[in-house]
Amino acid sequence: MAWIPGGTFRMGSDDFFPEEKIVESVTVDGFCLEKTEVTNAQFAEFVKATGYVTVAERPLSKKQFPELPDDQRLPGSLVFAMPSPEETEVPMLSWWHWLPGADWRHPQGPDSDIQGKENYPVVQISYEDAKVYADWAGKQLPTEAEWELAGRGGLTDQVFGWGNTYSAKKANTWQGRFPFENQQRDGYAGTAPVASFPPNAYGLYDMTGNVWEWTADWYSVERDNMAHQHNPQGPIESESFDPREPDGPKHVIKGGSYLCAKNYCSRYRPAARESQSPDTGTTHIGFRLASHPV
Repeated sequence: MAWIPGGTFRMGSDDFFPEEKIVESVTVDGFCLEKTEVTNAQFAEFVKATGYVTVAERPLSKKQFPELPDDQRLPGSLVFAMPSPEETEVPMLSWWHWLPGADWRHPQGPDSDIQGKENYPVVQISYEDAKVYADWAGKQLPTEAEWELAGRGGLTDQVFGWGNTYSAKKANTWQGRFPFENQQRDGYAGTAPVASFPPNAYGLYDMTGNVWEWTADWYSVERDNMAHQHNPQGPIESESFDPREPDGPKHVIKGGSYLCAKNYCSRYRPAARESQSPDTGTTHIGFRLASHPV
């Protein structure tokens, strides 16, 4: 783990999306953060020790989804797939597909595996899965404020974790017109092994791109109540709200992923944030853990 010095910093950004616009000072105590995202090998060790079954490996609840027939409640998860080469326009989010058999061992579906990818970030992990792993490891998911402080790497008011200029050599993101063209100028079409790109000034790898990372905070567009606070946290679960998906509470994810492109998402910045349903994993969400001195 790396030690992240505590301090006061300006959280958020005025230059991109509305949900980033706190841009007020917050103060965070020093803490430790894992240098890399949790890997397939680390998660496999946890599963071997505990016998844990992830959310994606369980059938969908008949109580939660009473309208679905049994064959549509099979275990599975969301998988990204590029449009076919002949397609030039597609509906928003149509590149996501629910695929039975997709889980952390089979991130792209039942015909895929993680053999030889022990050092890749584990994906298809729900918030519940990450939280259970954290409890087993005796650590915690970082708050959004902690994550952003760490992601900035000690820089002040810079767009990226290394400065103000985007570089495909600094992180695993999408180059080209998403979702139709992936130029792979960073060397990867999908996830990359952890620590494949240079660390930030705190010694943290992949705080930009590769996979989104779960935080402990529930999501709300407004963050005014966090301004000028000491160790601020997001709203309580019952007050979590995303107007784009008002069907239930969401958690904050940070850092962007290999699917973030200039023409779509562009949230591969420390100030950027997104929401995600806590019961849903995907091919581009993972996590890393924090610990706090007593």
